Amino acid sequence: MMSIQYKYLSHILDNDTPTYGNAYNISIKLTDDIQKGAVANESTISTTTHIGTHIDLPYHFFAEGETIEAYDASFWIFMHPLLVEIDAQGEIINDELISALEQHRHKKETDLVIVKTGVEKARGEKSFWANNPGFAPELYDYLVSTFPKVRAFGFDAISLSAYRHPLTGRKAHRSFLNPDHPILIIEDMHLSGISTQEHLLQVIIAPLRIARCDGMPCTIIATIQ
Repeated sequence: MMSIQYKYLSHILDNDTPTYGNAYNISIKLTDDIQKGAVANESTISTTTHIGTHIDLPYHFFAEGETIEAYDASFWIFMHPLLVEIDAQGEIINDELISALEQHRHKKETDLVIVKTGVEKARGEKSFWANNPGFAPELYDYLVSTFPKVRAFGFDAISLSAYRHPLTGRKAHRSFLNPDHPILIIEDMHLSGISTQEHLLQVIIAPLRIARCDGMPCTIIATIQ
């Protein structure tokens, strides 16, 4: 019997963390330093909440959309996650992902879909945010009709929106985050350390709990066999 492993599916935040469109920077500073005579080390962070591995909530695109307060602790535990690997064909992912998902036998139970495109290998390069693949708005309709229990959709690209196709990206965000039946979006996941050859047993997402916020960085841990 194969042993159980635990792996992070989220990136660590640092001052080099990329952002969509390179529009924001994160600043992590040591403001009190023991080596300079301070009683204790203490740091400050200045950042957008949409940075690194993070959750997009309905409030991101809807004035009356849900924020973190609407979700209880059990929501973030996914007992039937699905990992699929695809070769992204062009800048808007659609048919190739549907073809991969159609091969999955447990559509009715799946509560989390994770898409590994392989673009993570370029995460330190400009192309990661400037030429990133996005996802078609129509994928939302497919997921709702075919995977009725899916609550979240994650991937290793920096955003659901392709940077060079912003109008399509906005439509995709509004589809996924619509308050009537949202599928939360998990962007910029760390997926290079897992593959479909492994059995993904459980995924726990732990977002920062910031009141009335449209998104927030999160730590994600997977149980793998």
